Amino acid sequence: MAYSKRKKAKKTLNKAEELALAKSQWECYTRARDNGHEEYIQMAKKCDMYYRGDQWDEFDMQELDDQGRPALTINTILPTINAVLGEQSTKKADIQFKPRGGGNQEVADVLTKVYQQISDNNKLDWVESQVFSDGLIQDRGYFDVRINFDDHLMGEVKIEAKDPIDILIDPDAKQYDPRTWNEIFESKWMSLDEIEETYGQQKADKLRMLAETGNTMGADSMEFEEERYGDTDEYNYGQQFPGDPENARMLRAIRVIERQYYRLKECMYYVDVVTGDTREVPYAWSKKKKEEFADQFGLEIITKLVRKVRWTVTADTVVLFDDWSPYPQFTIVPYFPYFRRGKPFGMVRNLLSPQEQLNKITSQELHIVNTTANSGWIVENGSLAGMTADDLEEHGAETGLVLEFNRGSTPPAKIPPNQIPTGLDRLGQKAANNIKEISGISDAMLGMDSPEVSGVAINAKQNRGSTMLQVPLTNLAKTRQYLAEAILKLVQTFYTEERVIQITDEEDPYKPRTPVRVNVMTPEGQVINDLQLGEYDVIVSSAPARDNFDEMQFAEAISLRQVGVPIPNDMIVEYSHLSRKADIADRIRQMEGTAPPTEEQIQLQQFQMESQIRGTQLEIAKLEAEVANLQTAAALNAAKTEQVSQEPQLKVAELQSKLQQKREELTLRERLSALTNDMRKEQSDTAAAAKMATEAMKNLDKPTGGTE
Repeated sequence: MAYSKRKKAKKTLNKAEELALAKSQWECYTRARDNGHEEYIQMAKKCDMYYRGDQWDEFDMQELDDQGRPALTINTILPTINAVLGEQSTKKADIQFKPRGGGNQEVADVLTKVYQQISDNNKLDWVESQVFSDGLIQDRGYFDVRINFDDHLMGEVKIEAKDPIDILIDPDAKQYDPRTWNEIFESKWMSLDEIEETYGQQKADKLRMLAETGNTMGADSMEFEEERYGDTDEYNYGQQFPGDPENARMLRAIRVIERQYYRLKECMYYVDVVTGDTREVPYAWSKKKKEEFADQFGLEIITKLVRKVRWTVTADTVVLFDDWSPYPQFTIVPYFPYFRRGKPFGMVRNLLSPQEQLNKITSQELHIVNTTANSGWIVENGSLAGMTADDLEEHGAETGLVLEFNRGSTPPAKIPPNQIPTGLDRLGQKAANNIKEISGISDAMLGMDSPEVSGVAINAKQNRGSTMLQVPLTNLAKTRQYLAEAILKLVQTFYTEERVIQITDEEDPYKPRTPVRVNVMTPEGQVINDLQLGEYDVIVSSAPARDNFDEMQFAEAISLRQVGVPIPNDMIVEYSHLSRKADIADRIRQMEGTAPPTEEQIQLQQFQMESQIRGTQLEIAKLEAEVANLQTAAALNAAKTEQVSQEPQLKVAELQSKLQQKREELTLRERLSALTNDMRKEQSDTAAAAKMATEAMKNLDKPTGGTE
């Protein structure tokens, strides 16, 4: 399905149109299937079996068993691939968005947080590991990115890993980027019950009738099982179609083909008449909202012919769905460890031959050892006393065997055992080395002992191995880029209503999630955190996994402290692996007096500052009064004596100096008070915002009207 609440096709097809579309879909599918996909399936299954340790052909196993020879499996592919998977797990993606073409940094930061929330909700690290392992083992890995309405009324981005065997890429594709492909298929087996649940009873009834008549597209369209003796319950494992009682069969599954392909279509676009910039009108908007948006921002609406995705789903000759895709591009995002001229391949494929060589050589060595353990005896006829040659054959290899032979006869002698052919062990070692050389995984990367004794030498060898892995890791970065761009387009297309995004703290996942409101309409008609407008670049960088990064930071902080660098205790704890490290760090700050003040402490500090300000103001007033009194007395005395006295003037100068100090002190206290008041107001606003976000989350459960 395109998305959970898929709209029905606007046009109902008649029987002839439906049959023609279904046949065309089948022809396109068989063309892609016959153009290398069947061969790929066989190779992918073989690679998967070798990774799991099932590495012997059934014919070879039977032949060896008939000969009484061992078939050993020394699975070196498993640790080799696991080492590469470990490299991926330690290099997580750091995704950021940067403004371009009308975007701004504030919205870009919000988009980065939205991506983080989508990643957390989908457990993207785990999904990526699955896709990466699919690529290494089975040559190909695929993400599926679409909108899901099961857990959110307004829809959320859903990311899943697809089985690579079910995905058929464009047989004419020559580039890695799926946006350059013309089509992509997903072929999967579904039961009638699953089809009825997804596409309706009418579609399921049509397919049921086709199965009954046997008039299907081909043997690969429907899967039947012969009726088992005594099994008369039609609901036991499939739909029963008796027909001829002697040849009754059960319908097990029907092949459902989803095809996404590009076609030209007239679409509506907003045009900025000043800059000339254009942007497609969001798919989910109603006609009224489209017009209101255009009027609000002074935009013109035009139509133009563009390349859009068509989505067709068929099962045999029945069209289950056919309409334009709600998504701007394919929902499938590929990962190919290696890609050359349209031919993707993984790592296990090139390890099959040396692995087979290693297994066969090791098995041959064991066979030689087994056959030489009892190499046989040379016995003169009639020379044995008390036992026959058959008895010697049966018990000749037992420990402590005592042989008696007749006097005058030749004593029994052991036949010299066959020696392991010279060079056979070297061939086995060469096969093991070939696996290391082809994969680029050294003993040091596997955590095994190596000839290098110094840490520098070991690190150098590990770095050389990492260099060998740059191609699959670089292609993983390319896939991460395409995935982030696809998620960005879905967010800008479907995240159109006001909603609250809960963001997990990367530094401390135990902290409560931070609410971020997007697409908020103000009373003035402005939109805060508008995710729909603007263009943004996706910046993908590789960062160490959080645990590894914290471990490195912790070790480095301890080393710096040992050499005298004053690293605070709370920072040391922040880089530790303690489960409640945030709480411990806060307590350390409180004990050491470095914790930020609480609201009560800020209030007390504010009260003290206001009291000090009032006291300073009183002192200034007293000083000003004293200065005024002295100046008045000095003036009266000068008028009486007609002589200016120096003593009052000195006293006035002293008081004026003290008054200036008090005024500067008052100015400083008022500034500190203002800063304290701002801090208190900021905390209050944060608390109010958190409360508002909580109320908004409660309202999300209430119906708000769906999108068109």
